Amino acid sequence: MTTPANHPIKSLEKTVAIIDVLKRRRSAHLREVADELELNKSTVHNHLATLREHEYVVKEGEEYRLSLQFLHIGGVLRNEVDIYDAAKTPLDQLAEDTGALVTLATHERGLGIVLYRAKGDDAVEIDTHAGTQLTLHNSGLGKAILAHLPRARVEGIIDERGLPASTENSITDEETLYEELDAVEEQGYAFDDEENWRGLRCVAAPILTDEGTVQGAISLSVPKSQLATEAERQAYVDDIKNAANLIELRIAYS
Repeated sequence: MTTPANHPIKSLEKTVAIIDVLKRRRSAHLREVADELELNKSTVHNHLATLREHEYVVKEGEEYRLSLQFLHIGGVLRNEVDIYDAAKTPLDQLAEDTGALVTLATHERGLGIVLYRAKGDDAVEIDTHAGTQLTLHNSGLGKAILAHLPRARVEGIIDERGLPASTENSITDEETLYEELDAVEEQGYAFDDEENWRGLRCVAAPILTDEGTVQGAISLSVPKSQLATEAERQAYVDDIKNAANLIELRIAYS
């Protein structure tokens, strides 16, 4: 859980706020940043100038944007996650075999973090990429992870993140969520029925250590019409569970 700083550094908080604005807007004029944060222009300019000096911000004409320095940092961090190297090749193969969109995610700070996507020839396109943060309760990936976390940890995540609805199918009731997580743990896979994106269904499986600790999850996403029958559903379940098992073996023997 996020712990508030006892003695937050105000200047650093302003820098983080400026980075967040540029992340959301993609690029912005100095005045736009200052107006949104209700700061004077000279203060914002000083922060942006410092970020430029350290190559975390680029100025193009009169607009500022985050530099690819952040991509470098993200790449370094991703390569430190064991499941990324172990999962990449199996997920590429799964995407090729099924034609679907296949996603790998881990968890941090009570959120799912996308590490990798592989797209088959018939893959749907959704607004996710490496680094995308997802709430855990309303996706196959997230439920596969939550089902294998200690219950006290799940309760803490709900307390902090809540159960917001992305669609009318999202689970927003704790009792319903816990019942589903029990089923996910027992059956070894999670199902997402248009809970995060309308028209999209997903099957997901956890990536577990030999001790049962969940390191992340993988999912296979297709239009809802492709998961309309029990036979179709079972075929995708078998595919995703087999891929998860292969990844676990690659981690165990790497």
